[in-house]
Amino acid sequence: MKRLYFEIIIDAPAEKVSKVMLDKDSYQQWTYEFNPGSFYEGSWEQGAKIAFVGISKEGKKEGMSGHIKIHVPNEEIVIEYDGVIENGKERTEGADIEKWIGACESYRFESEGNATHVYVTTDTPEEYEDYFEKTWPKALNKLKQICEI
Repeated sequence: MKRLYFEIIIDAPAEKVSKVMLDKDSYQQWTYEFNPGSFYEGSWEQGAKIAFVGISKEGKKEGMSGHIKIHVPNEEIVIEYDGVIENGKERTEGADIEKWIGACESYRFESEGNATHVYVTTDTPEEYEDYFEKTWPKALNKLKQICEI
């Protein structure tokens, strides 16, 4: 498992950045970079189950499932992954799933005057490292663009 780090400064208050990042409609806009059909199901409340999904070329839901380990509004969110979504169904067992179990993704928002420094940390199996190294910066730039309107 590899831990990756990304950051960006957005010229908007933390409350706005956090809201835009988590709101269902704007979430779809900035996560378009990961999958043009990205969306989530569930809740961002601490302890809640959440699934991050997209639609495959075959028209099936696919993605990751997990739970919100920590959520301090406008400050920090930590997601811990529990499984994958394949063909519209959650799977939490199997050798290919074990590499994701316990992986975390975190978002931290630090106010800097009227701007917000966003820090993202994500755990990933090494075979996905290049993908995330290329895609996270694009997604964060899209988030910045939406927030600064």
